[in-house]
Amino acid sequence: MDEGDWLVERFEAHRPRLHAVAHRMLGSAAEADDAMQEAWLRLSRSGAEGVEGVENMGGWLTTIVARVCLDLLRSRRSRREEPIGEHLPEPVSDADPEHQALMADSVGLALLVVLDTLTPTERLAFVLHDMFDVPFDQIAPVIERSPAAARQLASRARRRVRAAGPNPGSDPARQREVVTAFLAASRGGDFAALVALLDPDVALRTDPDGVRLGAPEEILGAHAVASVFIEYGHGARPALLAGLAGAVWAPGGRLRVAYVFTVTGGAITAIDRVANPERLRDLEPVIPDD
Repeated sequence: MDEGDWLVERFEAHRPRLHAVAHRMLGSAAEADDAMQEAWLRLSRSGAEGVEGVENMGGWLTTIVARVCLDLLRSRRSRREEPIGEHLPEPVSDADPEHQALMADSVGLALLVVLDTLTPTERLAFVLHDMFDVPFDQIAPVIERSPAAARQLASRARRRVRAAGPNPGSDPARQREVVTAFLAASRGGDFAALVALLDPDVALRTDPDGVRLGAPEEILGAHAVASVFIEYGHGARPALLAGLAGAVWAPGGRLRVAYVFTVTGGAITAIDRVANPERLRDLEPVIPDD
């Protein structure tokens, strides 16, 4: 077996896990494919001599993919071209059982939105450690920090994810009940009912397309968020978004904005206002007839 074949064999043996890492880091299967291609180019340039003495090939390749993803995340952030949570996780191919197992609990909509609010280093530390059990002493060189600093980044990211993410055991029926009550209170101008349905630390976040339409990027707190829906909520129509209860603003029948609700423990903990056309299509909104 020549050097090229040997490298290909090693890379392909770890491809399912590496692609899963890239997918969760970037939130898009297409971008994960690009990251895998770049990682292979870096590996092939190093040649077989570059991996001599590597005892943990899987960990070593994970580090290469992580560095590629970190570069892509930093580039994305500096260009500010990506709306928050633009990419939804694509379905996993049935042809790859190992990949399917790795991605069986693939990033959901609410978690993906939260991940997109993290800094690149926070996201890398959290994804690698909490989702793939990569030790902090292996993460540290990738982000050029100490293991203690990597641990702190992951901890900070974890707190944000837990605060904003959905309850894993949440009932879609309960989520629908809470959102329906919230929209009814909004249309009826019942400020007290709105506040009662909102978590005290609720966040209403708007993607860059929505900000360009004039909406604030972030509004925090139950009273502030309730005030927004008292003033503007009468125009929101109930809808199904990615199969869950939500709302849309569709003046003249043209879909302009979607509201994605995160419900935890019977209270609304986050509302994401989405105006990006591509992501609106990805949400596959179903708007009942009046």
